[in-house]
Amino acid sequence: MQKEKRDAEQAQRLAKEQVRKKAYLAKEQAIEKASQSRQAAQAEKRATEEAAQLARGEARKKAYSARETAMAEAHESRKLRDKKQTPR
Repeated sequence: MQKEKRDAEQAQRLAKEQVRKKAYLAKEQAIEKASQSRQAAQAEKRATEEAAQLARGEARKKAYSARETAMAEAHESRKLRDKKQTPR
């Protein structure tokens, strides 16, 4: 009778331990999944920001180039105008 009672208690302890282990693993998996989800969202946000930054950089380069071209053309135009107006 004592042995049967001990065996039953042992079986109960093992069952409780298994339940605790399963709960712990489920909790760890949920934490890991949430972490992966956050990392994926952060990576997507970072990629979007990088693309926007590259686009702004390209736009800035084009604007600078356009200003430089306009200044060079204006300078050339002034040179030609001055050359035509200079009496010989």
